[in-house]
Amino acid sequence: MFIEPHIRQQQTGWIEVICGCMFSGKTEELIRRLKRARIANQKVEIFKPQIDTRYHTSNIVSHDENYISSTPVSNSQNILLLANEIEVIGIDEAQFFDNELPMVCDKLAAKGARVIIAGLDMDFSGKPFGPMPQLLARAEYITKVHAICMICGNLASYSFRKSKYDATVLLGEKDHYEPRCRHCFEKGMKN
Repeated sequence: MFIEPHIRQQQTGWIEVICGCMFSGKTEELIRRLKRARIANQKVEIFKPQIDTRYHTSNIVSHDENYISSTPVSNSQNILLLANEIEVIGIDEAQFFDNELPMVCDKLAAKGARVIIAGLDMDFSGKPFGPMPQLLARAEYITKVHAICMICGNLASYSFRKSKYDATVLLGEKDHYEPRCRHCFEKGMKN
């Protein structure tokens, strides 16, 4: 298609959110999308919260041990500073970021970037988690992934905390959490 030199084609950006409970494959899907963008020779940059050091200090690592290098940042404003001239921006564990993350993602998308975010939509008590509700409201594309309930085998949407810690943020894996369906989650919360 021929474009007149004085007519500029506007690049449009958008926001994609991959959400679900723990062990549902959010990070695996994020890594898959980012690797495909790299195969397409797009400029890709990936960020994660500095507090998430469960598997690696800088890499984003899935439960299946699939990984991709990333830049740990202490707050969402750092993403704006580091993502200049980037076509595809990946953000993992979005629920651990500050409440400025949705505004940061809006700015990046307005500049023409494809912003792909992965995070828990609910905390261990079944409540919306961190900036995720605002990100879901702003996203053009939403993918909700599910795990398998460890009690009954149905689809799981909840991250049940097996330990008795009350803090909203408790970094952990199978030692502290297991995926559960609505019924088994509610039953566990009553006990």
